[in-house]
Amino acid sequence: MNEGIGGNHMLTDGLGPNVLARFDRDVLAQSGVATLVLLEGVNDFGGLARSAHPVTSTQRDWMLHLLEASYQQVVARAHAHGIRVIGCTITPYVGSDDYHPSPADEEFRVAVNKWIRTPGNFDAVVDLDRLTADPKAPDHLLPAYDSGDHLHPSPEGYRGIAHAVLPVVLARPGAAHH
Repeated sequence: MNEGIGGNHMLTDGLGPNVLARFDRDVLAQSGVATLVLLEGVNDFGGLARSAHPVTSTQRDWMLHLLEASYQQVVARAHAHGIRVIGCTITPYVGSDDYHPSPADEEFRVAVNKWIRTPGNFDAVVDLDRLTADPKAPDHLLPAYDSGDHLHPSPEGYRGIAHAVLPVVLARPGAAHH
């Protein structure tokens, strides 16, 4: 089942309630949930960049701390109900007219992804950053995977993501996938 909300946030409300506020309804209240795929965070720090000009290193560090804590909370709550959690790294978004990321914002995205990739934080990881990044400009989406706004994947990009996520979801728990 897909309970994704476009424009969603981990920490604050966006186009809908934040992940922590809707977790019980969207995950725990559903029958038969065995695996949760979590791709969240770009709207949190993109929104920070949009609301604070310039964003200070203290604000970025605090946001990183809050995101890590919220990811940990989701994993702990899911594990308490026997649900495996797959973390997805945040895709590149330099060039986005929506968030206008600075080099410091890109460093922040890299830091979040490093934390997501760290063994033990999630049961498995799908590295969407590496999958969707342009090898010639890793802070940009691969042109074929870019919808044109430099933030959202194209239909081909979403197909690539689905092909990367599905084997990890179907893998037996404990199997290593990155």
